[in-house]
Order: sequence, then C-alpha cells, then structure tokens
Amino acid sequence: MSLTNTQSSYGGVTKAFHWLTALLILTALPLGWFANELAHAIYDPNIQTTEDDIARAARLFSLHKTVGVTVFFVALARILWALNQTKPGLLNADNKPEAFAAETVHWLLYGSLILVPLSGWIHHAAAEGFAPILWPFGQNLPFVPKSAFLAELTAAFHWLFILVLAGSLLLHIAGALKHHVVDRDSTLRRMLPGRSEAPQPPAQHHSTVPAFAALAIWAAVLVVGWATGEFDDHGKASLDTAELEDVQSEWEVEEGTLSITISQLGSPVTGEFADWTAAIAFEDPTEPGLAGSVDVTIAIGSLSLGTVTDQAMGADFFDSKTFPTAQFKADLLKTETGYEARGPLTIRDKSVDVVLPFTLEIADDEATMSGSLELNRMDFNVGTSQPTEDSLGFTVAVKVELTAERDQE
Repeated sequence: MSLTNTQSSYGGVTKAFHWLTALLILTALPLGWFANELAHAIYDPNIQTTEDDIARAARLFSLHKTVGVTVFFVALARILWALNQTKPGLLNADNKPEAFAAETVHWLLYGSLILVPLSGWIHHAAAEGFAPILWPFGQNLPFVPKSAFLAELTAAFHWLFILVLAGSLLLHIAGALKHHVVDRDSTLRRMLPGRSEAPQPPAQHHSTVPAFAALAIWAAVLVVGWATGEFDDHGKASLDTAELEDVQSEWEVEEGTLSITISQLGSPVTGEFADWTAAIAFEDPTEPGLAGSVDVTIAIGSLSLGTVTDQAMGADFFDSKTFPTAQFKADLLKTETGYEARGPLTIRDKSVDVVLPFTLEIADDEATMSGSLELNRMDFNVGTSQPTEDSLGFTVAVKVELTAERDQE
C-alpha cells in the first residue's frame, strides 16, 4: 500500500490520520458529555454532591480536554499533509447535488476539527478554576488573558461548534454507509486499511462554493446561538438578591469592590459582590486607638463567581435563600503600623471575630482604603460536604477597596 494518495485512492498516511482522528473524536465527545452532565448536577444548588462527584467530573474534563488538544494537533498535521497530496476524486462526481453536499460536509469536518478544540482551549486558558490539561506544557495560552467574559464567550462558541461537528460527522458517516450499502461503490473501501482496488473517478473540478457553503452554515449556527441566548452571561449574579436599605453614614462610599478568591481544584477563582452597603463613622486620631466604627451589610445573592455562582448559592454553601445577607460590624482602630477593623463577621448563622488590616489615605474630605484578610470557610459551615481540600480549599481570601467622601451635611 502506497503511503501517498493517488487520483483514485488514499495513501497509508491519510488513512492513518483519518482513523486516528475518528478514534479521538469518538473518545472526546462522550467524555465531554458525561463530564458536562456531572457538572450540571454539581452546579445545581438543589442537588447534594460530594467531593467524589467533583473529583470524577474533574478527571473526565481533564481527559476530555487532553484528547481535544490532541485532536487539534492531529488535525493540523492532517491538513498540512492533505495540502501536499493529490486529492482523490469523488466517485459520484456526476451526481452534482450529492457531490456538492459531500464536499460541503468535508469542509465542515475539517474546519470543526480546528474550531472545536481551539475554542475549548481558549476557554480553558481564559477561565479560573479548571480541570487541567494532562500535559507538562502549562495551562495558559499566549495573548489569552484570564477573563470571565472571554471564558463565557468561548464556551458558547465551543458548544455551537460541537453541534456543527456532531452534525457533519453524522452526515459523513451516513454518506459513507450510503455509498457502501446502496451505491455499492468503493468510496468507503478505499479509506479502509490495506490495499483496495478503486475505479478511476470521473473527470471533475473542485469548486470553492462548498467552502463558502460551510462558512454560511457556521455563520447561521452562530446567529441561531445568539438568538437563543447561548451568548448570554450565565455567570452573572443571582437575580434572587436581597434588597439592601440605604444607610446613614458619615462617609459615603463613592466606589468600591468587595471580592473573594477561592481555590477550586488547586486553581484560584475570583468573584465580586455587586451589592453591599457600609455605614462608616471615622475620625483619624493623632495617637493609636479607637478611630470609629463600620457596619457592612452584603447581599449574598449579588455574588458573581463565574460558572460556580449557582453552586455557591446552594444550601451547602452560602444558602442565600435562608441567609440572604452577611454582616460585618467592627470597631475601626489606628495601630502603630496602620489601621484595623475588628469585630464579628456573620455568614449564614455563624459569627466569627475577625481582624481586617487596611491602608488608608485621606486627602481633604476623600478617603481611599484597601484591605484584605483570609477566612476559613469551615468556620462558617460553608461547603461542609467537602470536608477536605481535594476539590475546594479551606481558605477564602477577601479583599475590599473603596473610595469614600465625608458627608458635608
């Protein structure tokens, strides 16, 4: 058997690429499906899950991603090989509609073999907190930032491109079976391993129209995906959010961020609370001592934590339906080295005394503050179904930054 193609048959290298690609795709698709189904159960706040469930999902996603990246490189090698090879002619070239459909499906397949793994790889690189690709070359991509928006966008692209891949794959298989069973020609046999006798294809001209037809199909799928909400922000804060009352404060917060960072599967995931209030009384003393007080109320449902937002709201975690707010009531003190807020932090039904060191700069009647501390989620009975750090770390890093102006009234 020749390693290279001829006008009537495929060579050994092309056949090897074809069946290796088929094996990888038929491995990656079910791995991704099972992992995704398990992930949906994990992220559903109404379904109790264990660390074993999360570990199983992580293993499946890691295998899916690893096989997917392999598909990408195999597809690149396959395309480069095909560019330097004779393309065997279609045996049914005289049947113009069928030949057009066959070539369009081939374009869809070749494009999908690049677009599906590439979109998934970019999603992986842009996301925080992921099941790793099982290889030693790192998890990031050049020029791909950590971005929740980019991760959401490429996740939508990945899903839509998978649909195109699955559809074109089914059409490709159906066409091959039709040739073999109905037409009884050599189309399928000439791609099987070993030597196969194939008739000389009829004279034909390969047009670029099928390629443009494939582009039109991809565009149509993206438009339909946009119309059906595939590109909506699925990681935004919960709509079931407690409405916080306005507070009277000597210092009015003009802008600020309150964020938390967790460790999921060994990787950091950062989210922010969109709605919180702070009643601040503060007068900078000349000597260390009491400087004022702060009363912070946080709408738990306003937390946006990427793909695990819904899971974080569940009964085993923040339980936002039962405990819609958290509160931090603290004294503000000036120390020898800076400033601290000391007092009880209440999350769920647990109150723990904490110390928040912070920096403070006051210019005229404007104050800029930045502080951080680390909490143990187990102190607040958050995530008790995951009593080890195998999937979810104990430490939660909290960071607050704000700018406030003194009330002149």
